Amino acid sequence: MTVGNAYIIAARRSAIGRLGGLHRNRRLEDVSNPVLLQALDDAGIEPKRVEALILGNTTAGNNPARLISLLAGLPDHCTAMSIDRHSASGLEAINLAVRRVADGDAEIAVAGGAESLSTAPWRLAKPRTLFHMPRFIGLAQADNGEGGEQTAIEAAEALAARSNIPRNVQDEYAITSHIRATLARDARRFVHEIVPLKARGEEARDELVDEPDIDDMESYPPILGDGTVTAGNTSLPADGAAFVVVVSEAVYRSIGAPPALVIAGAASTGVAPAADLEAPIIATRMLASGRDGASLGKQQAIEFAETSAVQAIAFKSALGLADEVLNPDGGQIARGQPAGAASAVLVVRLFTRLVRNEAATAGWQGVAVSGASGGQALAVHFRRV
Repeated sequence: MTVGNAYIIAARRSAIGRLGGLHRNRRLEDVSNPVLLQALDDAGIEPKRVEALILGNTTAGNNPARLISLLAGLPDHCTAMSIDRHSASGLEAINLAVRRVADGDAEIAVAGGAESLSTAPWRLAKPRTLFHMPRFIGLAQADNGEGGEQTAIEAAEALAARSNIPRNVQDEYAITSHIRATLARDARRFVHEIVPLKARGEEARDELVDEPDIDDMESYPPILGDGTVTAGNTSLPADGAAFVVVVSEAVYRSIGAPPALVIAGAASTGVAPAADLEAPIIATRMLASGRDGASLGKQQAIEFAETSAVQAIAFKSALGLADEVLNPDGGQIARGQPAGAASAVLVVRLFTRLVRNEAATAGWQGVAVSGASGGQALAVHFRRV
């Protein structure tokens, strides 16, 4: 279904910080609100005009969107909703906000995702019997496999075996991701998308981006036994926030119809949990074959929230994507994965490439793709107007 009468006119994100790093003492609202308010300032819209806030988050609980809304100075009547589709949360929040505005339920909405894993509440599992102790529930929602599910690492190892992707190929992909992110940083392509939360240089840089060589990558031990997946070729948990501003046709025209993004189509799907890592491939194929006609060969960029090098390599191979199209400025392996914010970051990246980029013109296109735990995936096609 094409949605063309709702416009994304601004998009911002924080720097992505490692767990216990850059944002270690910042609560969710501390990471979120400066980004949200800067996006509104970029759009020339006062906070009191916002009618809806939709937030992707996986850890805070108790509808953190409402707390963020109130502390950011959005009006009391602003509706606030939090959603959890794990890594796809932020992208789904943006998708819902665009459709809400397009349907006439709001004139101005803010949407995206935020995650502060460093300060998130700890979760405890109830003891199974009176004789057991409570135990912590980890960041990876797969628990400890008692229900027969594969953990994320087990799924990556299984995909590597099925697709015949050896460790050296995974390590090379990870190094390439860091190199691309480093080159983009040095070329200042992140300057107008990252909101420094303090006036310090490190606040304007993604903390995990590094310049590893093959010796560095080879030094990481496998996470499982004699496997191929390591901490160097997977996406590490991280903290961060990303938001966009969505406005109606009337508001868009009233501010002079600036360059913006519209959603041209979206596809969501589920697969068997055992095929979790392959769900994004299926969702992207659905998007490409749909009425929208998101021809993958015509995209300026495809931003993919990969969980590992294995998943990214399989995704690229299955869809026949050119090297320069998939995560051209590096992906989550370099930046880190801020769960609920991860896929919202993809939209901010597309906004930079398709709108902020001086070479971009009307009609340029891009796709954001994210998986979600349990065999789910979402792919959204954006077009510049």
